[in-house]
This record gives sequence, C-alpha cells and structure tokens, in this order.
Amino acid sequence: MGKILIRGAKVLGGEPQDVLITDGTITAVGTDLTLSSAEGAEVVEAAGKILLPGLVDLHTHLREPGREDSETVLTGTRAAAAGGYTAVFAMANTFPVADTAGVVEQVYRLGREHGYCDVQPIGAVTVGLEGQKLAELGAMHESAAGVTVFSDDGKCVHDAVIMRRALEYVKAFGGVVAQHAQEPRLTEGAQMNEGVVSAELGLGGWPAVAEESIIARDVLLAEHVGSRVHICHLSTAGSVEIVRWAKSRGIDVTAEVTPHHLLLTDEMVRTYNPVYKVNPPLRTERDVMALREALADGTIDIVATDHAPHPHEDKDCEWAAAAMGMVGLETALSVVQRTMVETGLLTWADVADRMSFAPARIGRAAGHGRPISAGEPANLTLVDSAYRGEVDPAGFASRSRNTPYEGRELPGRVTHTFLRGRATVVDGKLA
Repeated sequence: MGKILIRGAKVLGGEPQDVLITDGTITAVGTDLTLSSAEGAEVVEAAGKILLPGLVDLHTHLREPGREDSETVLTGTRAAAAGGYTAVFAMANTFPVADTAGVVEQVYRLGREHGYCDVQPIGAVTVGLEGQKLAELGAMHESAAGVTVFSDDGKCVHDAVIMRRALEYVKAFGGVVAQHAQEPRLTEGAQMNEGVVSAELGLGGWPAVAEESIIARDVLLAEHVGSRVHICHLSTAGSVEIVRWAKSRGIDVTAEVTPHHLLLTDEMVRTYNPVYKVNPPLRTERDVMALREALADGTIDIVATDHAPHPHEDKDCEWAAAAMGMVGLETALSVVQRTMVETGLLTWADVADRMSFAPARIGRAAGHGRPISAGEPANLTLVDSAYRGEVDPAGFASRSRNTPYEGRELPGRVTHTFLRGRATVVDGKLA
C-alpha cells in the first residue's frame, strides 16, 4: 500500500502536525516528518484542515437485501465514505429481515466486497420485527458477522417481557439492545409532533410521552437485568431528563441524537413537504436546544445519522402517504459543525468523541474510533472546516435524494477519507 504523508493537519482541531501512514497503519505523528522516514510518500497537503478519526455511524439503513431501489450496500457505503465514515452499523429492517445468521452474514460480506467502509450488521431483536418471539440472537453473534447490536428499529420492542428477555440474552456476550422508543398505541395515526403546529395543521399528533414512557421502562429493565440498553434517535427534552436520571443511578444506558433533530423543528412541517416527515418526528425549538445541551454535556453519547433512503415516488406525494425518513450520511458532519462547533458547544475533539470514539465503543467496532497515534489503524477523515456551500443532492453518492437540506448552505466538507490507509475519498471525490 506504500506511504502517505498528511502534512500540516490540525489533529482533532489542535496544533498542525504531520501524520505518516505506512501500509495501512499510522507509523508517526509529529511536527516535521519530511525527513527520511517519509521518503517516497504520497503527500496530502492539509494545512488548515481538521484531521479526525474515521467516523462511525451506529444507525444506518442500507436497505439491501430487498429494497435496492432505495439503497444498496455499495451506494450506501459510498455515501458513508463521502461523509467521512469508515464504519457503519446497518439496521435490520431489510427484506428479508436480518433476524438470522444467514442474512447478517450476507450484509457483512457485501460490505467487505465493496470496500468503501466497514459494514457491521445489526441483528433484529424479534423474528420479522414483529415483537412476538426473540430472533436468533446467539447465532447472529456467533456468525461471521459477529453481531453485538440488536434492534427492531422502525418498530418498538413494545412488550416488556420480550424486552427483558432480550436484555438478559445479550448480557451473556456483552451485546446491547438498541431501542426504537415508540409506544405504538400512543402513536396510531400520528403524522408529526403533537403540539401547537399539529393542532393548527390538523395533522395527527405524535406525543413526546410515547417516546419517554418506553425509555423510562427500558432503563429500569436494564437496571433490573444488569444489561446494556441504547436509545435510538432520542428526540425530546423529557427523554433527555430520563436518560440523565438513569445515568446518575449508574444504569448502563447510552443514547444517540440525529443531526436533523439538532437543527430542524416541527415548524418545517408547515410547508407540507414530505421531506420533513421522519420517525421520530421533528420536535420543538425547546427540544432542539435541550438535545444540543445534552450532547454537549455527555448525557447523549453520540450522533447517529438514521440515514433512511427512499425512492423518489415514496416522498414525492401527499404528506399522509409519504414514507418517513431522511438521508444523512453525506451531510451529518456539516450539520454537527453548524449546530455544535460553530455555536461553541463542542470542540473538534468532542466531535471525534461523539462521532467516532463513543459509537465505536458502544458497538464494539474493532479498529475504529482509535486515537490518531503511531501503531493505530489509519482510519481517518480530513475536513475542510472553512468550506461553505449549498447542499445539492444531485451530487450525492447515495441512491436516494430525500434530504431536508437541499439548497441550504452548510459548513465544512470532507476532502479525504482513509480506510486502513487506502483513500476512499480524494479531494472531495470518491476514489
């Protein structure tokens, strides 16, 4: 693979340093590596740019198998690389559902074949995501995919007994259940956040308590069992307070927030543009501010994209008929820069924690979320934080275009992504 010298990058936003990569491994980090050790290296001039560990997304929908009209493992991992990611966790709501060793191994091997980033499948908690019977958790963990995260995302594990059994089962091998917190009876017919805007628009409301009640139940179940629970796409101020309380008790709970819940509010729904229809729904400005503060103080552990691609026809329709979800892999880092870095809530070192170190730790992603130091795998992302530009979905690597940011100016651009020393993105273009 040879040598690559990244020259003058601000490592984690700090002082400029040179980083030497040799055969996929970081071999030196310092202020002047232009001597004999770097002789013959390909040089990447990185003055003024931010060098981060490769990003890790704990919540991605790659759609394959079964919905290749929305996304494939190839197109989804190309989108991930373009967004600075070197590893993604693929959700189980495929067709067939990833509830057996065979399906998760298929997704895992597709990721390895395409090579734009590592793909770690997430296994379903219940058979067919139906919430009735536990899936083959042990078999998926023992498979070649080595599944450690299990989720019925898209649906809630609403039965408390099933949830308890899942927590007990994964405890045996250090796994984690990632819960989509949505009490189904409280959200029947819901179209958007329940509040002033839903009342004015006459759309079915999705109350905050539908999320908060499940989180409260599950952190108590995790405490009772002594197991790990992860809360997917936390979206309300009340949910923040429950997670904060649980952590104060020593309960082993982690939580994620999506970029769109850090920036957008339910006021966007006044446009009736289905691009803003998402699960959980966009909430109020008060919720957005609470989520930002919780991400800053560590109550919320990570940023996860919930990248949810849909074909054009599933979004270009009336609001009630539209599918829920947004693509996010290629814009996530820019939204975090806009909402968290430029507001002074996070440093770039904090961003590395929330988008690489912590998600890798939660998901047990070996070789990812590692320090930028000698001896570590060269999974790296180089960011031009001074860049400003309008989002143009026509240039996305994703197969789908359902972004809420079309035409919006966002800061920052990934110029290079390295997966074990191999460039997947060079000068902002896929390698």
